Parts: sequence; structure tokens; C-alpha cells
Amino acid sequence: MTVPFARHLQHHATELRVPRAGALVWDDEAVHARAYAADPQHYALSALTPGVPATQRARVLLQLLLASRAGLGDPARDTLARVTRVLALGLAPADVLTVLLAVRRRRANHRHVTRTVLTVLLEHPHAAQIARARRGVAQDCLEHALGRATARACADALRRGDRPHPGRLRSALRPGTMQLVADLYRRNDGTAHVALPPAGGDLDLTGPRPATVTATNRGDLAATLVHLLRGGPTAELLPAVERYTGTAVAGLPRYDGTVALVLDDSASMRGYGEREWAVASQVAALRRVLDRVCARLVVVRAGGGQVGGTGRPGGATDLATAVLDALSGPVTPDVVAVVSDGYENVHPGDLARVTAALPGAGVPTPVVFCQATFGHADDLTLRRPAPALPRRTFWHTDDLAPLVLWMLSHVDGPAAHAWIGAELRRRLTAAEHALTLPTRTSEGGPR
Repeated sequence: MTVPFARHLQHHATELRVPRAGALVWDDEAVHARAYAADPQHYALSALTPGVPATQRARVLLQLLLASRAGLGDPARDTLARVTRVLALGLAPADVLTVLLAVRRRRANHRHVTRTVLTVLLEHPHAAQIARARRGVAQDCLEHALGRATARACADALRRGDRPHPGRLRSALRPGTMQLVADLYRRNDGTAHVALPPAGGDLDLTGPRPATVTATNRGDLAATLVHLLRGGPTAELLPAVERYTGTAVAGLPRYDGTVALVLDDSASMRGYGEREWAVASQVAALRRVLDRVCARLVVVRAGGGQVGGTGRPGGATDLATAVLDALSGPVTPDVVAVVSDGYENVHPGDLARVTAALPGAGVPTPVVFCQATFGHADDLTLRRPAPALPRRTFWHTDDLAPLVLWMLSHVDGPAAHAWIGAELRRRLTAAEHALTLPTRTSEGGPR
């Protein structure tokens, strides 16, 4: 998986075209094919990157189904089978059925295609609803996977009450699923139209979020830091901060590289009223997470305070100078992450001009903008000091791990490549648990 492809998945809204010949074609088909050929495992895992649109995840599922797995080793087959299963059951059934129809039109009928069709039609938690809502499509997909004669013979036998010769349905036919196959070929009984169910799960693993955001309900780590910054009892709060930091980084791999963190420590970071210390607490939480994850963390402050310590934010915001300081240190960082609320009050536009000039000055280090907000509904119209920079907002403690993954996805190097692979594998296991899926081997059976 190359860095440009990781960014492509997050920022490109793929479009489906239907040429005159009738074959479904995606506008970024060549990009996906090249990425898959370069590294099938990392290609598949990249679909689980937080923030990837559902259309791109469906496009990854299509590529995984169309491509032959001949010549791949068992570890690669296992990874591709698990990701395929998570996408097939986690994406919206409407998108999955579109992908299965595209596979049918391409006449791709690998064994993993058959397994995926049976998974969607027989093992999906809403399989009966899918069959009623799109009976014709479901029939087409089943007949493509099994062969028309085989599928219809099985259905006829099931309607007669017989158990058909299992053949390719050996691992799928159980008392509950046999009725599903029979129902696919039942004549329309005049029942009302049934809508397709929504997506089967949250593949971003965002978790529950408060409907009404306050300074102290945006995650345990941030809430504890708010109390600390408000002057709460240090002896009680500091151990809690350490404990919640450990929870936030639990399971995250260790990054064997250097990250430069440009911290906005200006007066605006304090906030006011009910928002006081809310943004500063999330910035302090991010720094603590990076301290644990990164082998080398370089911190450069823009402003006059000490966010997250005993000092207080103050002074003006000069993010451009801080970026130059981060790049001029004794160790060249792999990435410079600017963390700010977005208010730039010293020579506005400097950050945009400086970062735009870096490549021309021979500085290849990527610069990204991590924008701390109070909640999900903040108005950021006047808070974009460098619109051309890659930008991601965060406001909850659960946003921190995805933020680190996004940050390192802009680094093209072996350390970042290894970290991203390990983190995406961790997220794959978490997605399987979230969807209550048994972990599968490359042959489709439970392990």
C-alpha cells in the first residue's frame, strides 16, 4: 500500500459508470488494480482506515472479489478472506449487492466469490429482509455463485421438503439457511415492499458519542485533563491521567520513527465559558498518546504557555515559525503535525505560504494539520489557516488513535508502513468483534 493510495481512499469519491456494453466500471479502477498488485494484504486492510467513504470500501470489496488469489500464501489468503467478510457484512447491503452484480457481469466466479455470496445471502443478520427487498438480484447472485441449474435444483428440493445433495452448499446449509434458499425462489406473495436494511456495522469503530457536547463528556482522558487544568486536586487527578492514557494507547503499535508536533499554545486555546480548557485538554491528550506511541517525539510550541501542565496557554499564534523550527532541528522528522484550534493571529496566511514553499525549497517532509474542536458541530469557516494542507478534526478521546493512523499515513517509509499494517490488523480484529463475527481462516471456516 503506497501513501498516495492511502490518501486516494480517504479523499476520492469513486463514481460508478455503466458503459454501453453494460459492464460496471469505476472511475478509479486502474488505481485500485495497481495498489492490489503491489501488496494485496495492505490493499485489503486499507479499507479499514477510519474515514474511508463507504463507496471506496465497496470498491475495495469489488477488487478483492474480482482478483484471483492463486499464488498467494496462507497468511495473505487469510487476511483477504477476513477483510472480504467484514466488508460484505459491515457495508450497507445495497452497496454489497451492487458489488456482487458487478462481479457477475465480469463473470468472475472464484471460490472466494461463492463464499462471499453465500455469506451475504445466508449469514447476514438481515438475510431474510435482503431477500424480500431484492429477490431478483439475490437470485442472480446465487445462481452466479452456484450455477443456475444447481441453485434451482437445491431450491426445488427444499420446497419439496428434501435435503438436496450439499455440493457447494455443504458448509452453508443449516436448518435456518435452508429456508432462506427456498424463499428466494418463492413466488411473489403480494406482500408490501420491504426496504433494504442499513449498514451492518460502524467500520470506523467510532463508538458512542454524546448528543450534547460538554467540556467533560468528550472522553475520560480529556475530561480528567479539564479538571486538572481547572485547578483540581493534582494528587488524585495525575494518577487518573496516567491510567486513562494507558487505556487510550492500549493495543496501539510502537512507531519506530520521529514525529514533530507543533503545539498551538496561544491564548485562544484556553477557550471561555463552558468551553474553557476543552480544546486544550484534547491537545494535551494527543501529546500524551504520541509520547507513548512514538520512539522520538519533538515538541515545538507556538505561544507562551504549557498546555496540559501547570502553566497556562498565552500569547499569539505563530504556527509558520514553529513549523520551520520543527524542520530545522538536529533530527529530520518523518512528519510535522500542526495541532491547533485554527486561529492564526500573527501574519495571517503565513502557515499556508510557508508550507506551500517547502517542496520547492527541497523539504520533502509532509506537514499535516490536526484541528482540535469543541465538538462535531463547530463552525470552522474562519479557522482554516492553511486550506491546502491535509486536515483532520478531533474532539473526543476516541478520535486520537484514528488521528495517529491518519497522521502516519502521510509518511512514505518502512517504519510507517509497518506501523500502519499492524494498526490496521488490530482494527480488523476489532471490527470482527464489533460485528460479532467468528474469525475465519482462508478456507472460510471458523478458527
